[in-house]
Amino acid sequence: MTMRKLFLRGVLSLIVLLLAALALGFALSWAPDRPVQELVKQWAPPPSTFVDVKGLKVHLRDEGVQTDPIPVVLIHGTSASLHTWEAWVDTLKSQRRVITMDLPGFGLTGPNPQNDYRNESYTQFIIDLMDTLGVQRFVLGGNSLGGDIAWQVAEKVPQRVDKLILVDAAGYPIRPQSMPIAFTIARTPVLNKMMEMTLPRSMVESSVRDVYGDPSRVTPALVDRYEALTLREGNRKALVQRFAQSNFEGSGSRIKAIKQPTLILWGGRDRLIPVENAYFFERDIAGSQLTVFDDLGHVPHEENPARTAAVVQAFLKN
Repeated sequence: MTMRKLFLRGVLSLIVLLLAALALGFALSWAPDRPVQELVKQWAPPPSTFVDVKGLKVHLRDEGVQTDPIPVVLIHGTSASLHTWEAWVDTLKSQRRVITMDLPGFGLTGPNPQNDYRNESYTQFIIDLMDTLGVQRFVLGGNSLGGDIAWQVAEKVPQRVDKLILVDAAGYPIRPQSMPIAFTIARTPVLNKMMEMTLPRSMVESSVRDVYGDPSRVTPALVDRYEALTLREGNRKALVQRFAQSNFEGSGSRIKAIKQPTLILWGGRDRLIPVENAYFFERDIAGSQLTVFDDLGHVPHEENPARTAAVVQAFLKN
């Protein structure tokens, strides 16, 4: 047998092995969508409820002092859910009414029927939700994507937003030092189609650890939650569409219009939206108050709720 034939046979064998490895990996990570009904029992116990907002069944929790005239409304970030705020809610609900929800495309709420995941759509969604609940004026807080939505609501309907809480918020051009692998795959053609059918647990864990300042704080139970809610029917496809519709250059020129008293919280170890963006918010929102937690990451409210909620309590009392 000639050297050329041996070489070609070796290459062919290598290709077969690689394809076999890919097929095995695909089979092992196969994870079909799960109907929302399968997830509700574990992830939507009381006080969870589902509220109809223009035909979309929104997973919602409305807790605390129901006579509070100005509730605190908290908006989660990309691929998160209302559960990210549970510890804050436990701290605040003895004194305030606190409303949390799963945004369209995430958690148990599921996809937007129009497949519209632009920030303008999310901004109007929050306004529509408040109208549905009969809430005219509120304190609005948000993390990452949720922070981006929060300040845009404050700009659009300033008469309705009493105070603003921005937690590692988007708004300015994003120059990540590190991006969760799940986000990278969701933005990559071909790979993002495979993502709609597979979900290796290792990818979920890696993505969650990437947004924590101290990855050792990420527990198996936390990974369980992110994994289960990502598998909610339609969420992975919605994430791909969300990234396709996102403006990663931000809309920072509009932030200077914000006049509400504003608290800015940031994790000093945030590698997705680096801490320099916190100082842009502080610069552009007159009278804003900034607190940086040097040892925390992109989700400081989840990573260390006690320390972060204490600053929020003081801000709300002023």
